[in-house]
Amino acid sequence: MDLAAKPLAGVKVLELGTLIAGPFCTRILAEFGAEVIKVESPDGGDPLRQWRKLHAGTSLWWSVQARNKRSFTANLKDPDGLTAVRRLAAEADIVVENFRPGVMTKLGFNFEEAQKVNPGIIYCSITGFGSGKGATLAGYDLLVQALGGLMSVTGPKDGGPTKVGVALIDIMTGMNAVQGILLALKARDDAKASGDAGQWKGQLIH
Repeated sequence: MDLAAKPLAGVKVLELGTLIAGPFCTRILAEFGAEVIKVESPDGGDPLRQWRKLHAGTSLWWSVQARNKRSFTANLKDPDGLTAVRRLAAEADIVVENFRPGVMTKLGFNFEEAQKVNPGIIYCSITGFGSGKGATLAGYDLLVQALGGLMSVTGPKDGGPTKVGVALIDIMTGMNAVQGILLALKARDDAKASGDAGQWKGQLIH
């Protein structure tokens, strides 16, 4: 299928994610035709690059999650790096990040800051435990499987709790994020179609 004919052709996505949940979400958007720019740390890039390398030295996980994307190196803790990311966000339709709650605020690029350079931005923030109790816990798939009870119903009948073989929670989270983003895009397009585009102030998706 011609990329220009895909449903999200012309949509620009800025990815500030690592490992699986955030990158899985943006990978699906890229497969629907969106242009995805992935921001990576200059210190080795996304850790996913090192996961389960094949004999040729390439990570299978990385090959899957990074396909159809372009990478850009920037240190968000450095003023110049943050400025570069702001420039990219000014031209983007969507920002996706999956850091712990509060990290993007400390870095100076949370939803409110993104809105300053792009008032109509759709900002998807993926966390393991939301903003309530336990929000500071690392959102690792294994931990969420355990605390959520999934491991208690997995494995042999007479055995102990067992982790699901794949990172199921990360994948489901990424897919749910895609749904939220598509709904936000629909709402934005409806506002434009009704002549209320000027009233669209962007949207934060948790």
